[in-house]
Amino acid sequence: MKISIALLWITGLAEAALAIPFIGGSLVISTGYAALGVMFVLHAITLFFCFREYSPKSGSILGIITSLLAWIPLIGWAMHLLTALVLIITAAVSGSRARI
Repeated sequence: MKISIALLWITGLAEAALAIPFIGGSLVISTGYAALGVMFVLHAITLFFCFREYSPKSGSILGIITSLLAWIPLIGWAMHLLTALVLIITAAVSGSRARI
């Protein structure tokens, strides 16, 4: 498995955890919004490996945008959910193509 695909799965599952109502929001607030900074760095690292291994980049770019806008309560939840879906679907499709 490519490193980029593994990172897409990891960031997708982390975004899905942050999209859980009340739990994700309380995690972000309890860390003093540091969770958004950590996700920004993870998405940037994932984007680097996606460029390096010619994997889809849309989920990582959307994740970076989400990390910058997620401090807005309802918009943050919707962005986390959308980003999680894009990352997980992209990882699943890319992973199945890599096996062919």
